[in-house]
Amino acid sequence: MLGKMPQEQYAHRSTMQTSEGPQVYKVGIYGWRKRCLYFFVLLLMILILVNLAMTIWILKVMNFTIDGMGNLRITDKGLKLEGDSEFLKPLYAKEIRSRPGNPLYFQSARNVTVNILNEKTKVLTRLVTGPQAVEAHSQKFEVKTLSGKLLFSADDNEVVVGAERLRVLGAEGTVFPKSIETPNVRADPFKELRLESPTRALVMEAPKGIEINAEAGSLKATCRTELRLESKDGEITLNSAKIKLPNLPQGSSSSAGSRQKIYELCVCPNGRLFLSQAGTSSTCQINTSVCL
Repeated sequence: MLGKMPQEQYAHRSTMQTSEGPQVYKVGIYGWRKRCLYFFVLLLMILILVNLAMTIWILKVMNFTIDGMGNLRITDKGLKLEGDSEFLKPLYAKEIRSRPGNPLYFQSARNVTVNILNEKTKVLTRLVTGPQAVEAHSQKFEVKTLSGKLLFSADDNEVVVGAERLRVLGAEGTVFPKSIETPNVRADPFKELRLESPTRALVMEAPKGIEINAEAGSLKATCRTELRLESKDGEITLNSAKIKLPNLPQGSSSSAGSRQKIYELCVCPNGRLFLSQAGTSSTCQINTSVCL
């Protein structure tokens, strides 16, 4: 009896499980969760397609190619820009040049500034082109020809003009507030040369002499008070076929009835010149009233 009881209980349990059938447990997402998942997947696919379309449109509008973007092309020698370009921030480049045969333009609403910096980012040279002036800040400014000849140079000590001829085209000429040093001053052919000091004195000095030459015209020197020709160690030579002193005073004549037109040039102790009627001997000693 005891040995048969476990077998009968096992058979009874097996009969009960067979009669009820196997139990199935469902695994997954069902109902509204499944519909939300499909909706998010569909929305993600739409966003991916829109993003892809926008990317293709941007590439088309910006003209992206293998060689570059828009007017910008990448070459073996660097970057190449075709057309107008605008830079909103500083541009650092080793060399900027235009295409062969075309000019290079720099355009700005205010000014264009070119700076030369050292290793410590300190400005050494600056060129500023503004709406009112062009300014160059440097220790020395030079202008040279293609062959290297100096045409113009300026620094803190002096200004050098290296050209063979300096021409001043202004109607009022050139004003020098202080002294000027030059070996030769001359006018253009068939033009007048005028040296003038409106309010002060005009002084010409040279250690080895001063030569004033007018080959095709006359020479005129005028002043308000006095004109002085002075030579410290040499002499003053007036070499001409005729030397006229029309406004010299005349001394009194010793003979009232004499009408001769021959005069003697006399010099007073103070350097004043006067005319005296000539006689058999010098009459300068007689007509001393002019020197008073």
